[in-house]
Amino acid sequence: MDSLVSTEWLAGQLGASDLRVIDATLFLPDHGRDARSEYEAEHIPGAVFLDLKEIADADNPVPNMLPPEHKFASRMQSLGLGDGNRFVIYDNSPLHSSARAWWMLKAFGAHYVAILDGGMPKWKAEGRPTESGRAQVRHGHFTPSFDSKMVADKALVREIVDSGEQVLVDARSAERFEGDEPNIRAGVKPGHIPGSRNAPQGGFFNADNSWKQGDALRAVFESAGVDLGKPLVTTCNSGVTAGVPLFAAHLLGKQDVKLYDGSWQEWGADPDTPKATGAA
Repeated sequence: MDSLVSTEWLAGQLGASDLRVIDATLFLPDHGRDARSEYEAEHIPGAVFLDLKEIADADNPVPNMLPPEHKFASRMQSLGLGDGNRFVIYDNSPLHSSARAWWMLKAFGAHYVAILDGGMPKWKAEGRPTESGRAQVRHGHFTPSFDSKMVADKALVREIVDSGEQVLVDARSAERFEGDEPNIRAGVKPGHIPGSRNAPQGGFFNADNSWKQGDALRAVFESAGVDLGKPLVTTCNSGVTAGVPLFAAHLLGKQDVKLYDGSWQEWGADPDTPKATGAA
């Protein structure tokens, strides 16, 4: 199974005994939408709802941080997701949150994980079937195997700022990146990590919500001044949309990519970290 699968492919695979479809839609508070309610009203047949807001480290003051292995495994198992399954993830969010879910599953050791190209918008635009309610599942058995090489922490990012040996890619909007728009969380300063490049996550997609690929995808990085010959660390506001440039780099064959889980919510709240404003 490829890392990116088409709506046509998924339609032909629905009902396969080893296939698990996951709705990983996530909204920000100012979107005025409830992801779980929308899932229960309409989702791809057989899909389960992965609540990214809940599958996080509740003991960490920084939002959306990866949970402990046992918590992640427990949530997967309760959704009927287990070892040996093939996972296809989609979303219906402007955040393209399925990329965050893809990264989480890969970081915790899942082998067969794909994103549905175009997500729910493309699926519905093509008139494909949906259902309502909650999927009935049997308890799965998920064995986590955490891969720390996929995750960057604040200490590593400090080293990158000093050395410049890796490239920081910030997926936030230009307004957030440049510091023109205040952060919604109190105590978080505006701006960006010094030396980072701004590649807003929406630019990685075509008009039909499908992922850009090949030269078109490479051009998004190049226009942001990203040197794809260097290792990358992706970042955003709280570690969600950072999954977009990470997955995009994966589509281009890059393996040396990490996601800074704390992202700007951690960096911008620390009075000791250097901060920059304005265009890169």
